[in-house]
Amino acid sequence: MTAPMTDPLSELVLQQADVRMALLPALGGTIRSLRWGNEPLLRLPDDQPLQHGREAGSYPLVPFSNRIGYAQAQWDGQPLDIEINFPGDKHMAHGIGWQRPWQVHSSSASEALLQLHHDPSQPSPSPIPGKWPFAFTAMQYFKLHAHALDMEMTITNDHSGPAPVGLGWHPFFEKRHGMRVQFACEGRWEMNEDKLPTHFSPVAGMVADLATLDVDHCYDGWHGDVLLEDERIRLRMHSNLRRLVVFTNPQRNNIAIEPVSHVNNAINLAEEQGVSIESLGLVVLQPGERYSAHMRLEWTLK
Repeated sequence: MTAPMTDPLSELVLQQADVRMALLPALGGTIRSLRWGNEPLLRLPDDQPLQHGREAGSYPLVPFSNRIGYAQAQWDGQPLDIEINFPGDKHMAHGIGWQRPWQVHSSSASEALLQLHHDPSQPSPSPIPGKWPFAFTAMQYFKLHAHALDMEMTITNDHSGPAPVGLGWHPFFEKRHGMRVQFACEGRWEMNEDKLPTHFSPVAGMVADLATLDVDHCYDGWHGDVLLEDERIRLRMHSNLRRLVVFTNPQRNNIAIEPVSHVNNAINLAEEQGVSIESLGLVVLQPGERYSAHMRLEWTLK
């Protein structure tokens, strides 16, 4: 078993054939980079040391994805003890997994298992504030292949009562000349000026050129596959999750394509829409129960 990492800048490198992935376990359990030979598959952060997990090539979304509006929500009739967790934001964003150091539970040349124990009674080790009132244990498993990356994430409710949970991944993909994105779904949630969902619109999916794409939406009823391709490389994403957040604009040199378990701001949107949180994808775990998700990336030359 590998000794725990304490330096947030310490990389855990996995290699398989000419594929190299650098993990930063202590900096939010993130993927700093994923390269296929000289080709970056995920966005490449700047050469200087990263300040937090959201600057990485990909980071985990746990115990919820996207935003809780204005960092305000209720559970069991009581306000949740949460807060805005990123400077300049209006909301609590992307869970707290990216703010916490993960331990290396085990690793080999091409596999790694990371673990995070969250105890709300303990102070956050992150300089960026971020509260979550429910204790949990999260695990991330990575398996690197010559032409694929398999990832699995699980969360176990360590709280004394039922707790709402969600999972997802937030990878950023490098934009390449002529790159297009394609996926199928049932619809998308329209957003207000504060980036919170307002209502559902039927949409069959997306086929778009990234050079002109301007989007920041959650797509619901996602069929589980995304195709990204340019003149040279074809990249496929697959997940058992059924929501997909897509974010980019023409000024960005990358696109975020995020498999997630639930709709943005689901804990508040359910009340606004008069529906159950489960119908929007949030999972309620009883003490000791576990929830898991998986995601696979595959890449080939055309």
